[in-house]
Amino acid sequence: MTRTLVHLVRHGEVHNPEGILYGRLPGYGLSEIGREQALRVAEHLAGADVTTLLVSPMQRAQETAAPIAEKLGLEIVTDDRLIEAANAFEGQHVSVGDGALRRPEYWPLLRNPFRPSWGEPYLEIAHRMLGAAQRARAAAEGHEAVCVSHQLPIWTLRRFLAGDRLWHNPARRQCALGSVTTLTFDDESLVDIGYTEPGGSPVGTGTGA
Repeated sequence: MTRTLVHLVRHGEVHNPEGILYGRLPGYGLSEIGREQALRVAEHLAGADVTTLLVSPMQRAQETAAPIAEKLGLEIVTDDRLIEAANAFEGQHVSVGDGALRRPEYWPLLRNPFRPSWGEPYLEIAHRMLGAAQRARAAAEGHEAVCVSHQLPIWTLRRFLAGDRLWHNPARRQCALGSVTTLTFDDESLVDIGYTEPGGSPVGTGTGA
């Protein structure tokens, strides 16, 4: 039996002084705190047997991966399946949990919170994230892999693998900035899901995740 670990890393804090829900918008890199969080994650993983590093194409994820790649001597491989979830509120100051219910023009987007109707369906997120995680597992078989992604995709995959319903309260996500969610596989079978916060930030939803 071969044991393989896949670490799902959420990127560090983003420089976003205007409080935009940035989603997949370009140009949102890490803040000073975010860069420190990325360094702490790299230090946390320094002793791990990591042989594969897959990263979301978003700037904040690539910047979070940079010190990991340098510390572990790895090449960054971009995998589009690790990208942030699509969201119809992208570019706005309002989000589902921040005033949208008080504005009638947004009500059509809120008609089905279980899918959800304002963005990429949870099941689609889970399936693409699982594909990326399985790619990482296969590439690092017998070792460890790192996938740098975003809060909602990581949390959705975790709930999917745990057999939980995919719709949820965003305020209760256990996926802080600079956190590491670890999937442990024996051969191809998932045997454990672990969680740590080497980035040192509290759990939060952010505005782009």
